[in-house]
Amino acid sequence: MTTESQQRTPLKPIGGMNDVLLLLQRSAAMLRITTTSLCASCQKMRLLLPPSASLTSHSKREENQRTVDSLYKLSVDIRKVRKLKGWVLSEKTTYVAETAGLLRDMGADTAVIAHILETHPEAVLCRPEDVKAQRDLWESVCSGQRALLSIIEKFPASFFTVSHHSNQRANILYLQSLRLNKKIISKLMASAPQSFSRPVESNQEVIHTLRETYLDLGGDEGNLRVWLQKLLSQNPYILLRPAETWRDSLGFLRERGFTTEELLSLVSSLRASISELQPEAMRQALAYVQDALSCSEDELKRVVIRCPAVLYYSLATLAGRFQGLMDAGASVEQVKESPNVLELTTQIVLYRIQKLASYGYDVRSGSLDVIVGTKKDFEMSYAKLNLRQQRALFNPVAPLRC
Repeated sequence: MTTESQQRTPLKPIGGMNDVLLLLQRSAAMLRITTTSLCASCQKMRLLLPPSASLTSHSKREENQRTVDSLYKLSVDIRKVRKLKGWVLSEKTTYVAETAGLLRDMGADTAVIAHILETHPEAVLCRPEDVKAQRDLWESVCSGQRALLSIIEKFPASFFTVSHHSNQRANILYLQSLRLNKKIISKLMASAPQSFSRPVESNQEVIHTLRETYLDLGGDEGNLRVWLQKLLSQNPYILLRPAETWRDSLGFLRERGFTTEELLSLVSSLRASISELQPEAMRQALAYVQDALSCSEDELKRVVIRCPAVLYYSLATLAGRFQGLMDAGASVEQVKESPNVLELTTQIVLYRIQKLASYGYDVRSGSLDVIVGTKKDFEMSYAKLNLRQQRALFNPVAPLRC
């Protein structure tokens, strides 16, 4: 009678298990080699495929081949369009030929059309009738088709925003009723199209606030249109600022003791940027300037009138520029007498001081007014100093005068 242990299959020797492990290791190595070769083959295949095939395979939607071919015929860089606004190429309905035809009718050549469509490919999604209506609307504020085409070339997104056509028309009619210059209106439409896309009531509120501000500060009604045009041309985004910000900023400065005449000068000098300033930020800037220059309230007001930019410079900018002047050898009294030197960066200040030093002029013993202003202003200043340096102190030929 056989026992249970005798009926079991005998175990294989230990050497058989080692063979199995060795076989598994060899199989894993062969699998790694096969995987590596397959990855390399896939990489080679991707390199051999054309760009359109590799890009389209990873996109969610297939490209509209008719759109791609039409843009290609217009010499448009398809790769650039794919990179910037690739979704446009996947739209089912486009008007490439119609858009190019309208631009060509306005005098655009092939290079200009290609540039516009590369910069703003969404233009091909606008219906031709909408683009024609937009062209007629913009021509009402442009001097001619050449001027309009120049605007489209620089600001294609502004022109091809056709979804708020009724608001655009209403805002144009309102600004024209104020007898504003057509050139100013067209500049506003190109630079700040958002102000024309919103309801006309919003712009009316801002213009009303500007008018009240100007008259309250002692402005003349007869000069209101000129003053308003100047602000709009210097700061096209003025209409996008809430009317309340004007009141808050002017109210803060009025509390600091600025007169109505000084406030009007500040509003004009700051190019309407005063509407972007926060009272707390201005308070911090004024506190730093007063402490750095050790000046009284009246002296601080004179500094602000001469250099309104200190109101919107950050504390870090003011501190960096003031310290740069001190490191260059300027004195606090010199900065107080020529505060608009704070409008220059430290690099520009150092460059101009070194250039004057090459002509023998020491800024530390003179005024800082010689280094302020634009590059053209400074070149005129040191040119005069150079001529003065080269001029003969005594002319032996000239007759003596008693």
